[in-house]
Amino acid sequence: MKQVKVSNNVIRRLPRYLRKLDELKTAGVDRISSGELGRQMGLTSSQIRQDFSCFGEFGQQGYGYNVTALRGEIASILGTNRDFSVVLVGVGNIGRALIENFCFEQYGFHMVSAYDVRPELIGKNIGGINIQDISDLPQAFTNNDVEVAVLCVPKSMASTAAEDLVRYGIRAIWNFTNTELNITSSDVIVENIHFSDSLLALGYYLAESIDQKNIDDARAKK
Repeated sequence: MKQVKVSNNVIRRLPRYLRKLDELKTAGVDRISSGELGRQMGLTSSQIRQDFSCFGEFGQQGYGYNVTALRGEIASILGTNRDFSVVLVGVGNIGRALIENFCFEQYGFHMVSAYDVRPELIGKNIGGINIQDISDLPQAFTNNDVEVAVLCVPKSMASTAAEDLVRYGIRAIWNFTNTELNITSSDVIVENIHFSDSLLALGYYLAESIDQKNIDDARAKK
């Protein structure tokens, strides 16, 4: 596989490719051209070929892409064939929903424990995960090679919790605290999740669509 610097835009498209290839595989599609894949995903065939060329040559001219093989390559690139150990910090509404409904194992992540400060949650089993006192969090790093923390604490506690995780040796944080974390260590990867970003983007496209329709209607009346 090529070792090249891959742009963030390409990385963000890889999960989309994986989802589409899963759909195609489920539908019994054995192979697909870059043109057809692009048509189904709203991308150009040249964009798809360019994205895939960052990692190697996966298709054959005149044949296209083998769906199963390409799906396997992209899954490997995204690390789904690995077993990253995960701790979840903050078992509120978002944290609980992730434990109960998100299939971490499907994507190469294994949740080993979850933590909270509220006494009424300590000792409970939620979604097969025992909730532990936050004071026991350092033990997770002693007993397991924990690499990822899912951070779901209140905004006011985010910075302190993140600093503690960095001190314990965390390598990546999936941040649901609705605040940007100021992590000084370049060794720690942070993925900030803001639900409002997606909603605001939806609002933009909706407003644009309505405005365009109003313009078209006004022109039609002339």
